[in-house]
Amino acid sequence: MPEIILLCEYPTLNGGERSMLAVLDGVQTAGFTPVVMAPPEGPLADELAGRGVELLSFQCRDIGGVRIPTDLLRGRLEQLLSRRRPALLHANSLSMGRLSGPVAAQLELPSVAHLRDIIKLSARAVADLNCHARLLAVSRATREYHVSGGLSAEKTCVLYNGVDLDEFRPRSPTGYLHRELGLSAEARLIGTIGQIGLRKGQDVLLRAAATITDRIPNVHYLIVGQRNSEKAESRRFENDLHGASGGPLLGRVHFLGRRNDVAPLLNELTLLVHAARQEPLGRVLLEAAAAGTPVVATEVGGTPEIFPPQCEAARLVKPDDPHSLSAAMLELLDDEPLRRRISAAARLRAETCFDSRTAAGNLLQHYRDIAGG
Repeated sequence: MPEIILLCEYPTLNGGERSMLAVLDGVQTAGFTPVVMAPPEGPLADELAGRGVELLSFQCRDIGGVRIPTDLLRGRLEQLLSRRRPALLHANSLSMGRLSGPVAAQLELPSVAHLRDIIKLSARAVADLNCHARLLAVSRATREYHVSGGLSAEKTCVLYNGVDLDEFRPRSPTGYLHRELGLSAEARLIGTIGQIGLRKGQDVLLRAAATITDRIPNVHYLIVGQRNSEKAESRRFENDLHGASGGPLLGRVHFLGRRNDVAPLLNELTLLVHAARQEPLGRVLLEAAAAGTPVVATEVGGTPEIFPPQCEAARLVKPDDPHSLSAAMLELLDDEPLRRRISAAARLRAETCFDSRTAAGNLLQHYRDIAGG
């Protein structure tokens, strides 16, 4: 069967990796053999082993965590790809797309790169990415941003991520998180899920929460995720979050770290709040929509494409605005019928636009357009 190599930078299981994993079954069913090139140890490697997917060791950082120079990485990548000669190379991130573009062009290897970030690119980065046969943006907002910055409009297409609608589905809550945290059954849970960092806006949620404790005395806040960056500002951000969980929020904020139970966890929440400052197409928002978890999110990046205003499938607010965020949270907490309507509309959006089977089929069409088969 034709071999597809998927190139991943990190050993973690964050949104980009989970979106890739969501389509692997469809890729295999269609007659392709996926092989992942990634760091050999970590959550991603463990998940691939459990699925029986071959992993080729490729590390972008040395044992001290320092990024290996680009020329060395490209040399290693060229050697690996020359030996394997896959039918197609799929770089699973913008960074890996930039790294692999010139290599794929030199080897005359069909290739695609996924654009999962909205970040400013240098002219050199644009040129590297434009070496690929196709560029897959996770949202219209992502495509428009990068095309305006110089990426080829002809090569750059929108490909929405998908989620497993059986894994993420409406379920009755069981109370297992309440028991785990020692909370009363009457406590309501508001969760935010994602990497701990400035872009995800957990600080905005805590600022909003601190202003409404007198209005909603029996609400607890769950911060799910971990900090991946070792930069000083990232460490400082995490420390500040812990500091902000005192005062009026003392005893109400729970840092749960990385979890493997996100699907059932979503069904335990009264609300999922996503206060991101930028979000190309938030995977946790797709998962929450599929789970029927009411969402309050910021109107940034691709989020309005998940929850268009006419669908009334979420409450969207301005970024960096704790007042608007707290008002939307209060509105939904006070109105159970409204939460039910939003949940049903969100599930319908997931079924209509973000089914992993649809995402796999659309990805496969790109593969066939480029590599044949």
